[in-house]
Amino acid sequence: MGDQREAVIKVTGMTCDDCAHHVTAALRTAGAKEVSVHWSDGEAKFNWPEAVSENTLRSAVCEAGYGTGQLQVQGQRTPVSPGSENDYDLLVIGAGSAAFAVAIRASEAGYKVGLVESCEIGGTCVNVGCVPSKALLRAGEAAWSVEHNPFGGISASLDSVDLSKVVTQKQELVRSLRQTKYADLAGEYGFSVLHGHARFIGKDAIEVDGKPLTASRILIATGASPSVPPIPGLKENGFLTSTTTLELTEIPSRLVVIGANAIGVELGQYFLHLGSEVTFIDVADRIVPFEEPEISSALAEVLSSQGAAIYTGATVSEVSAGNGGRIVRLKQNGAAKEILVDQILVATGRRPNTSDLGLELAGVETDARGAVIVDDRLRTANEKVYAAGDVAGAPQFVYVSAYQGALAVDNALLGADRIVDFTALPRVIFSSPQVASAGITQAQAVAAGYDIVTSVLPLDAIPRALVNHDTNGLFKLVAESGSGKLLGASIMAESAGEVIQSAVLAIKYGIPVSELASTFHPYLTMAEGLKLAAQTFTRDVHKLSCCAV
Repeated sequence: MGDQREAVIKVTGMTCDDCAHHVTAALRTAGAKEVSVHWSDGEAKFNWPEAVSENTLRSAVCEAGYGTGQLQVQGQRTPVSPGSENDYDLLVIGAGSAAFAVAIRASEAGYKVGLVESCEIGGTCVNVGCVPSKALLRAGEAAWSVEHNPFGGISASLDSVDLSKVVTQKQELVRSLRQTKYADLAGEYGFSVLHGHARFIGKDAIEVDGKPLTASRILIATGASPSVPPIPGLKENGFLTSTTTLELTEIPSRLVVIGANAIGVELGQYFLHLGSEVTFIDVADRIVPFEEPEISSALAEVLSSQGAAIYTGATVSEVSAGNGGRIVRLKQNGAAKEILVDQILVATGRRPNTSDLGLELAGVETDARGAVIVDDRLRTANEKVYAAGDVAGAPQFVYVSAYQGALAVDNALLGADRIVDFTALPRVIFSSPQVASAGITQAQAVAAGYDIVTSVLPLDAIPRALVNHDTNGLFKLVAESGSGKLLGASIMAESAGEVIQSAVLAIKYGIPVSELASTFHPYLTMAEGLKLAAQTFTRDVHKLSCCAV
């Protein structure tokens, strides 16, 4: 084919054959050859002349009224042949979600793979993250619901909470999933798990507890750990992290949570539900500051109604011992305040685990926070070393780590040229009610130059919420003006984490809000809120009958 390469580009916004024709014409005009567009798959395949720039291709599609996503060149790089003279074809430092996605994919392709883990196999999610925390959150919700239900004629009282039994049940779940979803898979797929501390000793070699090992490619997937701010007196007087909190077997009477983003809110509300007096402190001007302002406000109202105290725009200046507990001193708007507590939970973020890996010996660079610097194909400055997941500064979700792990294998071993694409990435805060979002917020859309319209629908307009007698929450949609393409969605409601998936698909495939408004949604489900929020762009849904279209 000479100066041409086979390529595939993701195209959003196509809904019919006419759309495919428009995109085909746009790419041909831009210089692409042998263009084949499939609107149902959301992609265009073509031969890409070297003289045509990527920007020219993308601009042509955008000018035709459609969006572009990942551009992948087929067969651009030579795959690594399995069975090299090295000890392994691929060595992975870490054994969490990214590492296992890597190991499974590479092993299935015939490569010899070794994972190196210095702690528990399974990484953050199954051991000290998603699984154990959500198990405890559910227990907290169950305890709270005993005495706090909205239905007349139903009353009950909670005799007691044996937190040690709750924690034991959580530990049993963790052990079971760690075995079946991680440990057992090594034998199933035929890759090795080496226990010990890994450290680079060269460009393509590491040592594990002093034993040198070589590999054709090496992937860093060591995750991240709780970050602790340098607050005077904090370390001396003791504190909890998102990890150690999960092992508490006694309910603290008074708890301060420093940091009110997702982790802080989830764990703080957990203890609130168990009966603790909880105070949230955050330096930002609102809790969950990366969500829409309407979400932050609504969630703060719920937490306050459940008894929490919230200080935003505040900094903790000192921690000391006194009066049978710990004294947390904070400043807010120039005013000083002291709070007496039994426990302090620090939830101020997580730092990548890159210390003592010998990265400098491999020529691998890190940023100011310690994250491994990678490009959009997850390559480091060393062509033989890749990084994926939390350690590479990615959004800290287990499904992102797994996605990046699989992508890294494709690029590092299989000769692919895949680019990381977080379009429509969903995120969930497992508060009660849940908060779920996808795409971009209103502020992000404006900053990106979009001309937008928004829709905000309170939960009292949604029949399911009325039936539940729980109208705390809202739906917010952000759409592009003119085309109506959904750019972002935010939901605070029961089962928001399930409902958001419909919005994820709409954002990914460029579906306009008019299509959401005219699509069937089952009555008396929270998912119907997405339809009603879409209808709100053009009409007052409060003036519609049930199920009216």
